[in-house]
Amino acid sequence: MKALILSGGKGTRLRPLTYTGAKQLVPVANKPILWYGIEGIVAAGITDIGIVISPETGDEVRSRTGNGDQFGATISYICQDQPLGLAHAVKISQDFLRDSPFIMFLGDNLIEHELKSFLDRFIEKQLDALILLRPVENPSAFGVAKVDADGRVLALVEKPKDPPSNLALVGIYYFSPYIHEAIAQIQPSARGELEITDAIQKLIDLDRPVDSRVIEGWWLDTGKKDDLLSANQIVLDAQVVTDIRGELDKATKIDGRVRIGAGSTVKNSLIRGPVAIGDNCRIENCFIGPYSSIADGVTLLDTDIEHSVILRDATISGIKQRIVDSLIGQRARLGEAVPRPKALRFMIGDDCQVELV
Repeated sequence: MKALILSGGKGTRLRPLTYTGAKQLVPVANKPILWYGIEGIVAAGITDIGIVISPETGDEVRSRTGNGDQFGATISYICQDQPLGLAHAVKISQDFLRDSPFIMFLGDNLIEHELKSFLDRFIEKQLDALILLRPVENPSAFGVAKVDADGRVLALVEKPKDPPSNLALVGIYYFSPYIHEAIAQIQPSARGELEITDAIQKLIDLDRPVDSRVIEGWWLDTGKKDDLLSANQIVLDAQVVTDIRGELDKATKIDGRVRIGAGSTVKNSLIRGPVAIGDNCRIENCFIGPYSSIADGVTLLDTDIEHSVILRDATISGIKQRIVDSLIGQRARLGEAVPRPKALRFMIGDDCQVELV
């Protein structure tokens, strides 16, 4: 059994951050989104992993993620020159996949449920495809499945105007090698892509066994800022425990579950968890409110912030108005402000400098 993680695409919904970086490396609770998928796959017993990357961000994914040693896996990289669809990503990965069954995992998805039980069902029932589904309020925005009472998939429709159900496809699929034959028989969609939904529908049309399971717990697609902030909140709630490795002065107060990395210093500040602070941060005269993630090397001076994600080596100083619901890119710099608004909300890309006057 192998795994194929899709970590390409242009990440248009997270621009400007994704002009300069891969969306799958944006951190949730100070860990790249991509790494959660890798860890979940390894926990299911699959250690031979291929990651599909794009020319624009592939070098960053490769350098940050490495050869898999840190995860107990072996990672290969496959470059998809153009974002021509999920089925196209499978097609160009055939040299890696060969005749092995595999799990396909979209690298910007997070789920609470472990993957092993679905893998066991896929193997036990000798399926050609097992898809994961989740009820949603707006099925027209997703690929949607029509299933029978036993979970057998009857039909799939991509972003239908008149959805046959409210069951959206989660970005995790289990396939037998027969999927390659199905992909070879489909044509690009109206948007010019080889759709994985068309390939699975081809399996259904050929009367191949295609099953589904409805997942429990949360499923998070982190492709937009507000979705990413929600994911950060949920993961912080679920995973953060108090772990103080940095230095705190006597004037600093900690309330709730807070993780502070090695080499970080905190002076005259109030931190109200759940909060994750990385290594080698400098924090002085600040309030850091719940559901904030502060990455390595960040400097915060005279700043109030909550429900936000701050990426590596950013600097925020002298902003007395509270920053909320914000996503601040790597090495971004926010300067002083005059006290007018009650709260500030940002989405700032890497290497930006912002001054409020």
